[in-house]
Amino acid sequence: MALRIKTKWHRSKRSERNTAGSSKPKTVEDLAGVIAFNIWKISQETYRRMEKEEFSFTEDKQVTDIITEVIAFLVHVADRMVYGKLENEDRSRFVTSLAKELGKTLDCNMLDLFGKGDYITPFYNTLNERFSDYAEFEFEGNEPSYAAKRYLGDKIAGIMKVSDNKWVLEQVMDIEAPEAIKIMQRLMTDVVGLK
Repeated sequence: MALRIKTKWHRSKRSERNTAGSSKPKTVEDLAGVIAFNIWKISQETYRRMEKEEFSFTEDKQVTDIITEVIAFLVHVADRMVYGKLENEDRSRFVTSLAKELGKTLDCNMLDLFGKGDYITPFYNTLNERFSDYAEFEFEGNEPSYAAKRYLGDKIAGIMKVSDNKWVLEQVMDIEAPEAIKIMQRLMTDVVGLK
């Protein structure tokens, strides 16, 4: 995945406020904002790569459901990576901030695509369900288990069943999930300082 991720705050010489703000210590919420921005980009890129590989998407709802599944997976990956490395309270604030930022982003995009509606509640419901599901899987070091990647693949294959795409599971498990995980590992190291 040739994806440019944002990992640094840039100091601007344009205003004193930007210079002062960029040199302040970053809060857990600041870090979560950067991670959320990049999770959104990774999720979109996953869809784009699958589209380039000629997987057919029949409707926008299918695309947003796939993006939601990738987001849920990556938020869980981020949570597992900070487990034991951040205090429990900071970890909770980090994951909550991630979910809120991603919910806002998804809501804005869904409003543009589908018009008015409650998009945040179903998104949070999906995140909560997946968190419960992914909690059952092993996580070694910074790497989700084969079963966790398979679960993501099954969820995406289920969404794409409508368009009768073959090999979705294999694409997700062998290509998309490992690429996204690799970017997440680099992102979490650069932004949160995890080794």
